[in-house]
Amino acid sequence: MLESTPEAFTASCRADLDLARRAAEEFRASPGRLSPEEALRRYDAAFGQLGEAAARASLCRNVHPDPALREAAERCEVEVDAAATELALDRGLYDALLAVPTEGLDPATRYLVERGLRDFRRAGVDRDEATRARVRELRDELTRIGQEFGRNIKDDVRRLPVRPEELDGLPEDFRRAHPPGPTGEVTLTTDNTDYVPVVTYCRSPRVREALWRLYRLRGHPANLEVLSRLLSRRAELARLLGHATWADYATADKMIGSEEAAAAFIERIAAAAEGRMRRDFAQLLERKRADDPAAAEVNGWDSTFLQERVKAERYGFDAQEIRPYFEYGRVKQGVLDVTARLFGLTYRPVPGAPRWHEEVEVFDVLEGGRPMGRIYLDMHPREGKYKHYAQFTARSGVAGQRLPEGVLVCNFPRPGKEPALLEHGDVRTFFHEFGHLLHHVLGGHVRWAAQSGVATEWDFVEAPSQLLEEWIWDPATLATFARHVETGRPVPAELLARARAADEYGKGLWVRQQMFYAALSLELHRRDPAALDPTRVVAELQERYTPFRHVDGTFFHASFGHLDGYSAIYYTYMWSMVIAKDLFTAFDPANLLDPAPARRYRDAVLAPGGTKKAAALVQDFLGRDTRFDAYAAWLEAG
Repeated sequence: MLESTPEAFTASCRADLDLARRAAEEFRASPGRLSPEEALRRYDAAFGQLGEAAARASLCRNVHPDPALREAAERCEVEVDAAATELALDRGLYDALLAVPTEGLDPATRYLVERGLRDFRRAGVDRDEATRARVRELRDELTRIGQEFGRNIKDDVRRLPVRPEELDGLPEDFRRAHPPGPTGEVTLTTDNTDYVPVVTYCRSPRVREALWRLYRLRGHPANLEVLSRLLSRRAELARLLGHATWADYATADKMIGSEEAAAAFIERIAAAAEGRMRRDFAQLLERKRADDPAAAEVNGWDSTFLQERVKAERYGFDAQEIRPYFEYGRVKQGVLDVTARLFGLTYRPVPGAPRWHEEVEVFDVLEGGRPMGRIYLDMHPREGKYKHYAQFTARSGVAGQRLPEGVLVCNFPRPGKEPALLEHGDVRTFFHEFGHLLHHVLGGHVRWAAQSGVATEWDFVEAPSQLLEEWIWDPATLATFARHVETGRPVPAELLARARAADEYGKGLWVRQQMFYAALSLELHRRDPAALDPTRVVAELQERYTPFRHVDGTFFHASFGHLDGYSAIYYTYMWSMVIAKDLFTAFDPANLLDPAPARRYRDAVLAPGGTKKAAALVQDFLGRDTRFDAYAAWLEAG
C-alpha cells in the first residue's frame, strides 16, 4: 500500500509529478490538435495525478509508524503542492482550457471546465508575473507552515501522573487498562482515549482540571508563532489575489459565498440556540450548587462531568450503563452490516492486502459481486499517528480506469485481554466517519478525477456523514449489533429511550460551543494579522458564545488543528448539519432500515460525486431547495 522505504516513497512521488507534468504539456499543446474529449483527458490526468500523490503523502504523514517515512511524506507534500501551484499559475494551461469548446459536452464535463477556469483565476493565473511569483512563494511556505502546525499538535502528547484512587468514577475497563506504574501512580495522557473518559466520569475535580489544562497546552508555545506566520501569509496571499481578507477568499467558492454570509450564518445559529443554552447552563449551575452551594460559575473542566450528572439524575441515564452494549468488534461489524443493507453492498475481508501497520484491516467493497472499491480501517491510537478521527483518500476512482480506495483513521480503544467498550458518542463518530468513506467509494465512479468522491463544495461534505449519524438512535438498527458484552442481550428499548431523552440535554451548550469554534476560525482570518492577539480573540469569543470563562494560561488555538485544514470555514460543520437534517426528512423514522430511500439517496447525492453543485444534489433528492425548518425543529426537540 505504502512503499516500505523513504527512498521508494520519494521516487514514487516524483514519478507521479513527472506523469502530471507530461499530461500538462500534452494539454497545453492540445488546441487545434486534440478533440475536446482527448484534451480534457490530459487536463484531468495532470491535476488528478497530483491529487493522487498528495493523498498518498497526506495518508503516510498521518499514519505510517516509521518516522523516516512520515518525514519523506512531508517532503513529498511540499513538492506536490509546489507542482500544483506551478500548474495552477500556468497561463498556457488556462488558455488551453479556455479554448475547449463546450457546446455539445455533457453537463458534468461542462461543469468540469467551468470550475477549472474558476480555479485557475482563484489561483492568480491572470495576474502579472511578479504577483504570480510571490503567490508561488507564499503557497510553498503555507504548505510547510501547515505541516509544522499539525506536527506540533500530533507530537505533543502530555502526561499526568495520578494516584489510582483519583480515578474514582471512571469505568472499570478504563481502570484495568491503566494499571499503576513502578511508582504506584497511573499515567494519563492527553490522547482522546484518556482525555474524554476522564473529563466525563472522573469524580476528582483536581484530576479533571489538571488534564483539561494540559489538553489546552498541546502545541504550546511553538504553535503561537507558527499560527502568527500562518495568518500573516494567508492574509498577504488573499490580498494578492484580489480579496480583502483570507476569510473572503476562503468562502468565495463555497455554497455560502462570502465571509459576510458566513458571519451572518454563525449569528443566526447562535441566536437560535441562545435560549436553550441558557436553560442548559442553569441546570449545570444548579447541579454544581448541589455539591458547592456557594458556586457562582461552572468551569470548563466541570462541564462534561456535570452534564453527565444531570443526565443521570434528571433523566435517569448514566452513560456507563450503555457502554457494555457497544463492544468495539460488534460496533464495527454493525456499521458494516447496516451500511451494506442500506446501500446494497458487500464487504469482503482481504487479509493479505498490503498495509502500513498490522492492525489495519482491509475490505473490498462489492455490489452484486462487482468490485466498487477498497477500504482500510486504521482504528486504534499509536505513537506518531493522527490523533483524531477522519477519512483519508488512498486513491480516487475514475470510471473505467481505477477503483476508489479510502481509509478510516480513528483512535478508538484497542481490544486486548479485556473487550474495548465504546461510548455512545464513539458510535456516532464511527457512523459519521464511515459516511465520508461511503461517499468516497460510491462517488468514485465518475468520468473525471476532479469530480471523484467527496468533491462537492467544502461546506457540503459533512452533510452525508451527519445524515448517517441518525441511525445510531434507531432501535431496529441498534438491535442488529448493540448487545451486552457479557450476556449478549440486545440493548433494552427502555434504556435507549432514556439515552435519547438525556442526549437532548446539553444541545444548546454544544451548538453554542460549535459557534465559538466557527466564529474563532472566521475572525482570526478576517482581522488584520499585524494587530491580532489570537489569545485575546479566543477569550473574547469564548465568553461571547459560551457561558464558560476563558482560563488564563490556556491556549486552545495552539491545538485547534482545524485552523490548518479548514482555515476560516469551520462554520461548514453546522451549515452541513442544517442540510443533513433536511435530507433526513425524506426517510421514514419508523423504518430506517428500508433500503428504498437509501438507494434513492445514494443515486441522487452520493454517486454523482462532484459532477454538479451541491445545491443541485439536494434538489435532485428532495425535489426542492434546502430549508431551515428541520434543523430548527431538531434544535428545539426535547
